[in-house]
Order: sequence, then structure tokens, then C-alpha cells
Amino acid sequence: MKKRISLMLISLITATMVLGGCGSKSSTATNGQSTKSGEVTKLNLWTFIGLHSNLYNDAAKSWNKAHPDQPIELKVTTYPYTDMHNKLLVAVKSGVGAPDIADIEVGQFPNFTKGTPQLADLSDIVAPEKANFIQSRLDLYSKGGKVYGLPTHVGTTVAFYNKELFKKAGVAYTKIKTWDDYTAAGKIIKAKTGKYMGYLSQTANWEFSLMVGQQGSDVFDKSGNVTLDNPVAVKSLQLLHDMVFTDKIAAISPGGQPDTEEGYGAFNKGGAASVIMPFWYTSRFLANMPDLKGKIAIQAPPVFATGNKNLSVGLGGTGTAVPVQGKNVELAKKFLFFAKGTEKASENIWNLEGFDPPRWDSWKKISANIGDTKFTQYFSNGKDAFNVLLPLKDSIATPVSIEKSPNAGTLLDTQVLFKVLKQNSATPQAALKAAADELRKK
Repeated sequence: MKKRISLMLISLITATMVLGGCGSKSSTATNGQSTKSGEVTKLNLWTFIGLHSNLYNDAAKSWNKAHPDQPIELKVTTYPYTDMHNKLLVAVKSGVGAPDIADIEVGQFPNFTKGTPQLADLSDIVAPEKANFIQSRLDLYSKGGKVYGLPTHVGTTVAFYNKELFKKAGVAYTKIKTWDDYTAAGKIIKAKTGKYMGYLSQTANWEFSLMVGQQGSDVFDKSGNVTLDNPVAVKSLQLLHDMVFTDKIAAISPGGQPDTEEGYGAFNKGGAASVIMPFWYTSRFLANMPDLKGKIAIQAPPVFATGNKNLSVGLGGTGTAVPVQGKNVELAKKFLFFAKGTEKASENIWNLEGFDPPRWDSWKKISANIGDTKFTQYFSNGKDAFNVLLPLKDSIATPVSIEKSPNAGTLLDTQVLFKVLKQNSATPQAALKAAADELRKK
């Protein structure tokens, strides 16, 4: 879910990189147990999000209890986003130095499936439970009908509202249904509290992707044709521009987007009344914004008009893969599904990580028996979190992901959104057309 890196950077990486480390700090955790009934197998897992280690380490303990004849010792290493993806790409392309299992961010995944993927086909382990998965999330990590990555969540985009600021302004956040409602409420909040209605993204494209997806469009169509400069995209970017420069109800989040250290700090201090982010942002609140406990309500995002086909968009994501060069590919595949693909794993994805699991069948079960967790305790309507999600279930769009997607993300973040939302130096139409033309050339 960190910002994407450009293919230009990837192309500069050479096989001479020292695969044991890139000079950056990393953190390591191990979890395993030896049993008399089986020899312990060591599995290495790389991730770029430290919070994911909770899920994997818990799964390792459960695996060893359930499989005493096949115990594992799991070593989870967390690297910085860019370092990990660069290092992993070199490893899988060269055939040397890859871990047994690796998290790969959705925006980077197309880089790993170019040509003949050097990732194990996971279709066989998914097949028995495939009907319970959201197919579009599996598609993000697939090629040629084969599944190469197991999704971590849906990433349903929702609104996180600061109830305290809404109360001060005398505005009911529950009545916000459309983007017009959002803007109107923002004007009142700005006038009465001096605070922004929302923090927006410029170094990522969360709100832009939501707005475009809600209107049934995307950066690419299903055939891979560039649609970035169509009227829907222009309309969406114009609305974001107007929030910042015309109505002045929003500002670019410190740090460039809400999912940064600076962004957490600003929102934690009450600088804005809302952020519109994927559901996985729940985990960021607990880890980084303690002062907002009990003050944040989760709601469906605003839409352009009631009756929109798409009410939300699934954004961000991590596909966990098994490089084919590993010595224990089949065991790694089995453990991966145990950790992320089973019904029990879905419960853990919510209870431990605060994510919306990629299996539909788990949503109603979690909603009916949500329990008392750190997430239900933090959010003001935490007990009803999945009651917010369930009405959106059949109306969540998934962005098209193709080989050009990483480049498109970079162009959006570093050129389009920078010029329109940060510098105010280009019109939405001109900025989008320039980026679309660049993509068409490539």
C-alpha cells in the first residue's frame, strides 16, 4: 500500500546487487517449534509491512499444532517497501537469493509476472475454495488463468469520520451520501472549526481511483487500452482540485498522503474531519493514532449520485507469492494457504490485522459474531464495521492491473496529481492527456 516505484528504477537494478542486503535496515522475527514426529523445515518470508508478521507468526504456531509431522520454523523479515521489491525482483529474475514466500504489493505485481513468471502456480491450492473468494481479487495476482499470488484483503474504500469535529460543527456525518453532501458538510466544518473536511492524496491516488471507479471507468479498459484522459477521469480530478483550490475544504495530507508518518500525525491531532481510504487503513489508526480512539466512525464513501453501480473500489493490496526457486515450494504453498486462504485465516485477517478478508463467505460470519477485539474497541462503531461493508459487497469495483499499471501509477502520482493538486500548474484535462499520451507511447 506504499507508493509505487517506477519501472525506470527497476530497469536500473543490475544482477550485481548484493542479494544479502541493500544497505538498508531490516527487522527479523522467527516462530517455530521442533517436534519428535517430524523434522523442522525452515521457511523464510519477506514482507514490506511489519504488521503482516502478526498474521504469519500466529499462523506458524497454529500450523505446528495442526501438523506435528510437518513442523516449520518461520523467519519473517520486514524490509522497506522499495528495497524489498527491488531485491525480490532481482532474486526471482536471476534465480538466486529469493525467500520461500514473499509479499508483493499489487502495484508491483505485474513486474513479477512479465514473461514466464518465476512464481509458483497457486491454482491447485485455491481451487477447492475458489468459489468463496472474490474472483476480482484473485485476478489481480493472476496471469493466463493461473493464480500466482494470494490476496490479503479486499481493500474496500470507506470514509473515516472524526465524530468530534462533526459534533463541533453541528453536522451529521451519517447524512453524507454524495460528494455534493461531502462538500457542503466540509464548508460548514471549515467555517465553524477552521479544520479541513479532508486530507487528500498526491503521492498516491486513493481518492482519484475511487471516484473514477465509482463511475465505471479506470486508467485502462479491460482490453488494456488507455482511458486515463476520458471525461470521467477529468470530472473526478476536477472535483478534487476544486476541493483544494476553489472550496478550500481539503488539503494535501502532510507527507503527501494519509498513509505516511506525517499524515498519521496530522490526522491524529484533528487537522481534518475525514480521510477516504481503503478499509485496511483501520490498522494504521491503532498503530499510529492513539488520540482518536473512540472518535472515528467508519462509513460508506460518498458517491456521485444515488444509484451508482459501483459504490466503492477495492484499492491497495498484497499478493503473497512462492518463488519457484525455493527448496520447499509445495510446503510453502500449503502453509501460505493455511495462513491466508482458509475460513479460519479470514477471521485472523480481521482479528489480527483489521482487514476485510478476500473471502466473501467470512463477512457475514464475522459480522454476526464480531466479538470484542482491539478494532471493535477503537472505532466508535467498531462492532458494526462489517455491517457497513456488507451493503457494499456486490458493488465494489477492482482496478484493471496490467504490465503498464506500475508506470501509470507513477505518472499519476508524480506528474498528474502533483501538477493539479499540489502545484495547481495544469488543468485536469491537460495533465491527464499528457500522462495518457505517455502511456500510449510506451
